[in-house]
Amino acid sequence: MRIIKRLIIVLVLLAVLFGLIFGWGALRTHFIGKFLAQLPYQPQAVSDITAVESSWQPTMSAVGSVVAINGANLSSEVSGIVDTISFESGDTVAAGQTLLTLRSNNDPAVLAQLQATAAVDDVTYNRDLKQFRADAVSAAQVDTDRATYLAAEAQVQGQLADMAEKVVKAPFAGTLGIRQVDLGQYLAAGTEIVSLQQLDPLFVDFYLPQQALAEIKTGQAVTVSIDAFPGKAFPGTISAINSVVDTASRTIQVRAKIDNTALLIRPGMFATVSIDVGKPASLVTLPQTAITYNPYGDTVYILHNGQDHNGKPALIASQTFVQVGDTRGDQVSVLKGISAGDLVVTAGQLKLHNGSTVIVNNAVPVPDEANPNPPNE
Repeated sequence: MRIIKRLIIVLVLLAVLFGLIFGWGALRTHFIGKFLAQLPYQPQAVSDITAVESSWQPTMSAVGSVVAINGANLSSEVSGIVDTISFESGDTVAAGQTLLTLRSNNDPAVLAQLQATAAVDDVTYNRDLKQFRADAVSAAQVDTDRATYLAAEAQVQGQLADMAEKVVKAPFAGTLGIRQVDLGQYLAAGTEIVSLQQLDPLFVDFYLPQQALAEIKTGQAVTVSIDAFPGKAFPGTISAINSVVDTASRTIQVRAKIDNTALLIRPGMFATVSIDVGKPASLVTLPQTAITYNPYGDTVYILHNGQDHNGKPALIASQTFVQVGDTRGDQVSVLKGISAGDLVVTAGQLKLHNGSTVIVNNAVPVPDEANPNPPNE
């Protein structure tokens, strides 16, 4: 019996103890909730902007590479020792200008021998031709003499061609690169001597999705930008569109021609191409920072006059869904969801919810340039 009484006492004490613990927790939660309910919400600091309509030209952008209209790595067709070099690195040369010659060795002597043989064969042919007209020799002899002369003359032309292969000339006018050979150096056939590029005008090759074929055509204006020259635009036109779409990527190659009178651009440079497509439209624009991108839909916060929890006048934030369009620079076009004149939050959205009271602080401006020009660092 004593054991049962002690067990009952212990259970009662435990029940009282747990009751006190849970009772205190519930009481504390009640008072904390009551305190928070009476605590006024602090207005959140945000920056804002007034949505405006602006002229918007739809554009299509792509990245590509600069290509020379004429460009080649020059080399000799035959092997030999470098005898003369008639250019310096970076020279501008004319078409047909001699750049390098290989040592001729005995080529002139061989040519003289062949020319002498051809001259004798020519004399023999003409003499026998006169005798044939006097019925002194047969027609077969004349034909043999003529064939012998033509063969000798062909050997002369062949020797001249071999000698010409030891002279490297500029195939077109352009600008030379860095010289890769030196005097006295032995060159194997095909060894690069120097790069020659025609720098003005230039091509820019880029790729567009096949859907773009409905909006582009040859002669259409483009604007090319090069990251080496920030803020500078190079105008050009589409000069060619490939006749076939790449079956792997479903893209089509497009080539634009740009002027390079100042010779600032070099083949191989990375380029961004912008093409104006369609007609200009008037669209509501916002800084891109104003948009909160979500999987379930893009949203913005709009500010309007209202009252805080104390009934005093205040700015109230309301979240709304928007449909965004293309971007340009720091801006994004908004197709649906807001109207011109709406006050839209551009920074501080993460602190807000529907009905939040806010105070506006535009001390730090939000980027809102259609054509930003970041400073060089």
